[in-house]
Amino acid sequence: MLEISKLVKRYGRDEPVLKELDLTVEGSSVVSIVGASGAGKSTMLRCINRLVEPTSGSIRLNGTELVALKGAALRRARRKIGMVFQGFNLIDRLTVMENVLAGRLGYVNLYQAISRRYPREDIERAFTLMERVGIAHYANKRADALSGGERQRVGVVRALMQEPEVLLADEPTASLDPRTSEQIMILLQSLASELSLPVLINIHNVAQARTYTERIVGLRHGKMIFDGAPDDFTRDALDAIYGGIESPEEEPVAPANPPPAQRDRGLPHDAT
Repeated sequence: MLEISKLVKRYGRDEPVLKELDLTVEGSSVVSIVGASGAGKSTMLRCINRLVEPTSGSIRLNGTELVALKGAALRRARRKIGMVFQGFNLIDRLTVMENVLAGRLGYVNLYQAISRRYPREDIERAFTLMERVGIAHYANKRADALSGGERQRVGVVRALMQEPEVLLADEPTASLDPRTSEQIMILLQSLASELSLPVLINIHNVAQARTYTERIVGLRHGKMIFDGAPDDFTRDALDAIYGGIESPEEEPVAPANPPPAQRDRGLPHDAT
């Protein structure tokens, strides 16, 4: 369970970017965070994994207070927080397998990390996860030879190699074409269910938030002004979050929360 209480982030003397946010996510919930640019979506995710230091407040992951951790304790806690990035954050000159195994760096010693001599069980798990998302046949291919959708799948598997207790996705579809972005959303939705993993997705595409997540959290100027199911995300809520300005991709692209059979058919292995 992820529990955020009265989270504040302020840069210098400026107005806080986050203003006493409260959020609880548990089980296999898939939660989308929506809001205009500057609303605090990315800052909230980066506070959770301590890429950004919170000014005040509490962030607890399965009982562990993350805000108070330092040094080795913080590094151990970060192993349990998977992160999927908009820009993929892959090492282009390395192979897909090498990029995926980077998700185990927090678990191996310095010699194993430098020499890339990972335990056999890590390699076997990497192949299993790559097969699940349809990229096992690219194991020995350089990351810079892949399409955007394939690169994002590598990023997802790398995060899962950490054996995370929560998965954070910061605009995971923003660099992808519409069809591929939907495939990535379906993949995240399916993995959350299969692995009983809570997933938080920072996303601009409101239609995809309505379709592929169970819960929508709306931020505006650092405050949470909506928290509910997609069916409750009315035009009034949309206007409150975006200030009456037309939001990105406002019209739904498919029925909300399609059944599992429909989701599975949306996972071709050759997404581009």
